[in-house]
Amino acid sequence: MIKLFLFDIEGTTTDINFVHKVLFPYSFNSLESYILNHQTHSVVVKVIEDVKKTVWDEEEKQLGLYDVVAKLKEWVTNDRKHPALKEIQGLIWDAGYSKGEFKGHLYPDVKPFFTKIISTKALVGIYSSGSVHAQKLIFGFSTEGDLTPMISYFFDTKVGGKREKASYEKISFETKLSPNEIHFFSDIPEELSAAKAAGMYVTQLLRDGTKASEFEGIASFYSLMD
Repeated sequence: MIKLFLFDIEGTTTDINFVHKVLFPYSFNSLESYILNHQTHSVVVKVIEDVKKTVWDEEEKQLGLYDVVAKLKEWVTNDRKHPALKEIQGLIWDAGYSKGEFKGHLYPDVKPFFTKIISTKALVGIYSSGSVHAQKLIFGFSTEGDLTPMISYFFDTKVGGKREKASYEKISFETKLSPNEIHFFSDIPEELSAAKAAGMYVTQLLRDGTKASEFEGIASFYSLMD
């Protein structure tokens, strides 16, 4: 019996275009002013230190403040899943959502499916490469209203990479559920493969533009609400 339905965000609950054509450009354009205006903020200080450390470890280069901004912009362009980038993006997006400059996109089948899951006494969880902070913003300021009260668990790459079996084993451990009590939904076959290897049930979301794979696929969650 499935006790936790676990969802990827980008390409699964949320249009990939919202992330790449709204959120990423907004963070790219806001990075310099945000960091310069908040450079003494404790989280921003750590972000700057983490970027400097990574670049030193990888390239043996010492960065100044404007170099850090340039490196973060490069990582946005390359969609690098670096914790420091995800942290600063979450802060920038928080400001954008709060100002009403955009709302988090959700496909129309998401809220009804969450509602059905909860009605069966099962739980909803999120696992995304975006920070937990950023995840809560998408669902908290969404086109469907605030869905965060419906979500029991949020996981980001602090549990590990999404294409690694160990990450899903850690989620199972942290939720105190057996892997076979968890059903994971994603558009990415490599993520589904890792989750399946950990013992979870998996389903691929075949939103517009997503290529089918060896995994069972559905075009929307409506097919699971009959």
